Order: sequence, then structure tokens, then C-alpha cells
Amino acid sequence: MTAATTDASAVDTRPAWLDGVNPVTKVVLALLLSVPLFASIDVTSALAAIVLQLACLPLTGLPLTTLLKRMLPIVVFAPVAGLSMLLYAEPGGRVYWSFGYATISDDSIALAIAVCLRVIALALPTILLFGRTDPTELADALAQVARLPSRFVLGVLAGTRTLGLFLDDWRSMGLARRARGVGDTGAIRRFFSMAFVLLVFAVRRGTKLATAMEARGFGSGIPRTWSRPSRLHARDAVALAGGAAIMALAIAAAVAAGTFRFVWS
Repeated sequence: MTAATTDASAVDTRPAWLDGVNPVTKVVLALLLSVPLFASIDVTSALAAIVLQLACLPLTGLPLTTLLKRMLPIVVFAPVAGLSMLLYAEPGGRVYWSFGYATISDDSIALAIAVCLRVIALALPTILLFGRTDPTELADALAQVARLPSRFVLGVLAGTRTLGLFLDDWRSMGLARRARGVGDTGAIRRFFSMAFVLLVFAVRRGTKLATAMEARGFGSGIPRTWSRPSRLHARDAVALAGGAAIMALAIAAAVAAGTFRFVWS
């Protein structure tokens, strides 16, 4: 109940254009907006992809503040991916610092920046596309459109539904420890202790959930029926065409700027 209230307050409930796109199409669209970026490691294509994807933000119905909050962990940890490139990429141009195998040069700096932007460009489509997607609608689409096995789909749906309970459990444990006077010191030790307790809770809840689902016949091989139909529409084709156009423009911008560098060349 708490998780549902949090989601409702963080996401605008008004209908958005992307809400009419089938969840399976969103999965394909996420791959379409990500896989071509692996062809080249350059700043231009990644930056162009980020700008074009952000221009589509009004179509998703996500407030800008919500997007920034969800992107914050990605932005914070993206430099970690670029650090190895900064230190151990093949040096080129002016060398600024060198120690053993680690060398910082013009080429390594450019490559590190490109990798950081690419991490953001790869994570952004997932947040934009699935920020308002209902897990039940996704499960209906995976079973009816993608034709995945119902047992797998229902298991994923049940697991997804329990994710919000982890936040409630963590918050309750923190409040309980503070009430007993043991939650104000030893932050690192408290974190690992609470993480272990949360793991125990997750295993117990998963076992009970699996038993309950088996008792209700969710694990049988009988073909299932679905209460809500999931179909593809013309809007799905428009969304895929838009995603292909974004990737084409991003790669074309890199080629035009002369920064496109095929990753295997």
C-alpha cells in the first residue's frame, strides 16, 4: 500500500502518449535505443541520443523531477565505468600523467567522457519507457504478444510485486532499531545487519509465495486465459519508427562530426 502511494505521488496520473504503446513494444524499443550505441564509442552519438530522448519526455508523462531522481544513481556511478578508460586506455595526444600501466592522455580523457555519456544514454531509455508501465500489463503483453510461458511470466510478475515490500521492510527495521536505541551508531555494521535480515525475509516470503501459487494452480501446464487482452496497434509502429529515427540521427551526427569510431576497428 505504501509503495503504491509513493508511485502515485511520484508519477503523473494523467494519460500520456506512451501509455498507449504495448509493453512488448517498449521492450523492443529499449533494445532499439540501446544496441546501436555499442557500434561506436564517441561523445557525439551518445550526447545526441541523450538530447533526443530527453526531447521525448513529454510523451512519457514523467515529471522532470522524477526523471532526475531516478537518473541520479546512474549519473553518480557512471564515472566508475569511465575510470578504467581514463587510466588504461591506449594513450594518444598529450600525456598529462603516467604511473606504471596507468596513463592519462587526451585520447583516454575523451574515451572516458564518451563511456560515461554512453552509460547514461543506455540507462535513460529504460527509465523513460518503463517509468509508468504497470507490471500486470507487462505480464499480459509478455504472455499474449511475446508468447512467453505463462509460468515464467507469472513468476516474474509475483517477484516484481514484492519489490515494493522490501522498502517497507527496510523502513520498518530502521524505525524498530531506533526505537530500541541501536540505530544511531555504526552505520556500516547496521547496513550489513539489516541487509542480512532483509535477505532472510525475502527467502521466507518467496517460499510462502511459491507455495501459495502452486496451491492455486499457477504451476500447472494447462493453457491459461487472460482477463485483459493485450494487442498491438498502429501507435506501436509509430513508436518503433521514432526510436529508429532517434538512433539514425544520433549515429548520423557522429559521422557528420567525424567522431564516429567503430568499436571493432
